[in-house]
Amino acid sequence: MASLSRFRPVDDWIDQIFASKSAREGGIVRRSVLSVEREIGRGRLELEVRRRGYHLIEAEEQFIIICNSAPLKIIC
Repeated sequence: MASLSRFRPVDDWIDQIFASKSAREGGIVRRSVLSVEREIGRGRLELEVRRRGYHLIEAEEQFIIICNSAPLKIIC
C-alpha cells in the first residue's frame, strides 16, 4: 500500500480506510493514533465512525475500528 501524504484530502484518507477489504466485510481496521492525529484529527475520525454506526476503541497507541454496528461484549 502506498504511503499517505500529509497533504492528502481528508475525505480521500477516510475513504481509503473504509474501502479496505476488512472494513467492507465488517471486520477490524487499525490505525496509529499519531497517524490519525497528523492526517485528519481524532475528532474527525470519531465523527466518521459514529456516522457509520461503527465502534472505535483506543488502545495504547492504536485506534481500532470495528466496522459493524453489532453490540460489543468485552470479555476481559
